Amino acid sequence: KWQKALAAIAEVVMLAGEVQRNWSFLEQLFIHSAEVKKELPKESDQFVGIDKDVKRILADAYDKQIALNYCAQEWVLPDLEQVEKQLSVCEKALLDFMDGKRRAFPRFYFVAQNDLLDILSNGNNPGKIMIHMPKIFQAIDTLELKEAGGDERPSAQGIHSSVGKEYVPFSEPLKLERKVENYLQDVIDRMRLSIKT
Repeated sequence: KWQKALAAIAEVVMLAGEVQRNWSFLEQLFIHSAEVKKELPKESDQFVGIDKDVKRILADAYDKQIALNYCAQEWVLPDLEQVEKQLSVCEKALLDFMDGKRRAFPRFYFVAQNDLLDILSNGNNPGKIMIHMPKIFQAIDTLELKEAGGDERPSAQGIHSSVGKEYVPFSEPLKLERKVENYLQDVIDRMRLSIKT
């Protein structure tokens, strides 16, 4: 009896830990990122249901407080397995989405997955992705941004180098519009033009 009980506890705890890790990682994107919701609407809608299921499973564990009482319930393991399958579908869709972004802007291939997710989820706010500029561009620390006010996006006035204290003004201000991969490509084009002139 105890062997079965302890084996059930081990299986449920291991699977619950895996589900919780994947869910907390994906929740930031599918629930809190407007960009991911817009690009992956079907998966985002599906994730709302997954989110409710995970919270229900974890809330029951919190209510029971005793591992044996929680893990011995017949529904726990099947529900966790089902949620894990659904999470893996969402994760695959997210990875395909990121691969598409990498193909659109190849410098993203050199950015770590977590950093890329942060860039994509904050892409509509250029000020928030400035901390990632040295990971995207070699020897560039940040862009000099001029806020436009209201809901308008800022414009880039120039680049600050991460080597020494060099600043290169752009030949003319660059409005950071469209998707993040598009305006970062515009930054490259404007940077080349500015250095050439």
